[in-house]
Amino acid sequence: MGQEEIRKLLLTITSLGVLMLGLIVMAIALVLTVQFQPKWLESWFSQPEKKEVLLAEETEEEWTSERLEEVGLVEGEGLQLVLANCTNCHSAKLVTQNRFTREGWLQVIRWMQETQGFWDLGQNEEAILDYLSTHFAPEPRGRRMPLEVEWYSLE
Repeated sequence: MGQEEIRKLLLTITSLGVLMLGLIVMAIALVLTVQFQPKWLESWFSQPEKKEVLLAEETEEEWTSERLEEVGLVEGEGLQLVLANCTNCHSAKLVTQNRFTREGWLQVIRWMQETQGFWDLGQNEEAILDYLSTHFAPEPRGRRMPLEVEWYSLE
């Protein structure tokens, strides 16, 4: 066996060793992932859940005027549509803590449709936008009230 053949053999053995080391590191990473982050793997192999859309009348919770006041919703035209479409996925307080113009509410709806699986509102979209932009529009901000200062003289 010549030196050239020995050099090729050593190169091959080194390459296989590096490959084996890489496989071992990947196997350890997989075991640690399964052990400490099982939800990562579940998300790779699970099918997305299909959510059933319920109307507000079909939900178990009843919206009394006290409950509406508690979460900050206002009686008005379009309220039932907002309850039926918005509170299926999140709390009503998520609606009431925000203030947007009509265009802003439309952007929020489009974002939810594009990224969160929110359904098409169809002909109800106009009434929902009317309700949200009427009752949860940006509040005008002005200057603060002037300070009342009692002046005194320094002696």
